[in-house]
Amino acid sequence: MDLTTWQIFCHRVLGRSLKKRARGNPTLSKKLDQAGIGIMPEVYLAVNIISTIAVSLISITFVALFFIPEIGIIAFWETLQDPLSLEPCRIWEYWNKDIVAQNKDVPGHGCPDYHTRVFPPTLKIVLPVTGGLLIPWFSFKYFNGTADRELKKRGDRLEKFLPYASSYTAAMSAANASPQVIFRSLAMSEEIYGDIAYDAGLIYRDITVLGFDLITAIKLSVDRAASPWVTDFFQGMVGTLTSGGNLKLYFLNRAEHYMRENRTRLQMFLEMLAMLAESYIVVAVAMPLFLIVMLVIMFWVSGSGSQITEGQMYMIILGFLPAIHIAYSVMVWMMSQEQKM
Repeated sequence: MDLTTWQIFCHRVLGRSLKKRARGNPTLSKKLDQAGIGIMPEVYLAVNIISTIAVSLISITFVALFFIPEIGIIAFWETLQDPLSLEPCRIWEYWNKDIVAQNKDVPGHGCPDYHTRVFPPTLKIVLPVTGGLLIPWFSFKYFNGTADRELKKRGDRLEKFLPYASSYTAAMSAANASPQVIFRSLAMSEEIYGDIAYDAGLIYRDITVLGFDLITAIKLSVDRAASPWVTDFFQGMVGTLTSGGNLKLYFLNRAEHYMRENRTRLQMFLEMLAMLAESYIVVAVAMPLFLIVMLVIMFWVSGSGSQITEGQMYMIILGFLPAIHIAYSVMVWMMSQEQKM
């Protein structure tokens, strides 16, 4: 995997100093293999640290722009006239033109009601805490959790494609194809079987290029597996091969098992969609009809506690009600993306 320009820069700055520490962390190396992040551990750590420092510097610089004496945003804000004093000063200047002429260079022209804006004291506390502490901390947690996020995403993708890949291996095994041929054929179908084809390609690479035997190559894939399903699949292959079992029968049993699991997962997805559809009928269809009738009645009926303005009515009808439909659309889209092949 070729490094990006940012990764090369981070590695040149901190890579050498982190090399011993990073490569001495077997947990990190294993996590990067499982997540499919094809960079060295020292590069990963260097990118995380430099990215965190860069975000922190940008955040602190932004906060500093507010607090620079005389030329900062706060200093500029507090030189502006308070809008509440504009009208009183305008009236005073009309009746005191002679004083205004004598104080042309004085802010407010000598108006006794003149005063400038005051920057909210709460923001003077919130800005440094947010920009100087919270954003750097959250950025560190975010960059440091990159491998965990990629590991989870890859594990979900593997579990999504494994039932179909196991059916493919069962069909190939039924045709008396050798395990090496099965892995090669599966690796060449990455556009169909996704990440599981990538793992099969690594097994084929270990056998043909690195010279490992079949069992050792599969054991290495067990350590790289990002999902318990894949770990169980490859570990079962190791057990079947070492015990002299029938690999064809193993593939058939695993294919049937994973297809049952996949049907269960799809059934849960359909049940959740059905629940959303029922709640959509109530919340987004029936409730707005009653709400509109109630709003019209409240708009025309007078009395304390039952009044509603025309602006509020437009906001509810043109803002709140469409937001319900948008929210349901987003939820259905997000759920569908999780099942997308």
